[in-house]
Parts: sequence; structure tokens; C-alpha cells
Amino acid sequence: MSTVTVFEVPRKPHPEQFRQIFEQYYDLVYRTAYGILRCEEDAEDVVQSVFYYLLRAERPPDLTKNPKGYFYRAAVNLSLRTIRTRERYALTGDIERFEATDSGKTEELDQHLWAAIAELSETAAQIVILRYIHNCSIEEIAKVVGTTRSTVAVSLFRSRARLRKLIRASQSGGES
Repeated sequence: MSTVTVFEVPRKPHPEQFRQIFEQYYDLVYRTAYGILRCEEDAEDVVQSVFYYLLRAERPPDLTKNPKGYFYRAAVNLSLRTIRTRERYALTGDIERFEATDSGKTEELDQHLWAAIAELSETAAQIVILRYIHNCSIEEIAKVVGTTRSTVAVSLFRSRARLRKLIRASQSGGES
């Protein structure tokens, strides 16, 4: 099977080209979404949304320059949007999935952390996730995000400080 190069991605992909793009980037989108959401169903929803958008919309400019970065950012942004939506519209069936289990404290801290990451700007959240979830180097992050190493380093520094503040506030019930 041939891989799709950045210049082969048409404005609206032909079905065979779309299939190749889907096969090439499905794992990246799914793993990114699952790493954030920790839920197979929600990760699949993110995958469907990302590729549905690709079919329906005109080709995004980032797709031709950096397809891996485009699909990664799309997965992160939709996953963070899912987290924000969960907080606003908690359904009874979904609550059971997020209740604490044997590792209650760890799970509670994870929930506070992901809620705090969802409060960051899209770029800052992407940088934090790439660094601490995917263990990417600052150079790799700069390439994916399309910025400089120093911008990534400053963003990480500021994001860590903001995350500490947001987590403390959420653990104390917002009284920080």
C-alpha cells in the first residue's frame, strides 16, 4: 500500500485517497484521543469527527504543510472539547464510568488534572500533552506545533504554573 504524501491530499479527497489517509492516520488520532479521554467509545467518536470534518470541509491549510501535526491537533482539540462537554452535561450513565474505583485518589487527581488541562489554551494543552503524556522532546513538540523550541519551553513553564493553580482550586472547591 502506498502512503499519502502531503501534496496528494486534494481539496475533497477521492474515496480511495480518503481511505489511504484514514488508514495512515487512524492510529495517531485514536491513540491521542484515548490517551486523553481514557474511554474507547469517546476516542472512536473523536476519530469519526476528525475524519468526517475532513470529508465535509475544504482542505485545512495545516493538512498540506504538516499532516501529522494537523491530525494530532485535531484529536487533542476534540478530546478536550469532549472533556469540557462532560463537565457541563454529565449524563447518569456516564457518571458510573467516572466514579472512583480502587485507586480513588489517583483517579480523582486524574480528573482534576484533565479538567485543568481542558482550561488551557488549545496550543498550551497540546504542548503539555505532547511533553508529559507522549514523552516528546521539546524539539519534536516544536515541529508538531509549528513553533520554536523557546516558545515551547516558555509555554511548558507557564502551563505547569497554571495547572498547579487550577488543580489546587478544583481540589479546594474553587476557593483558591
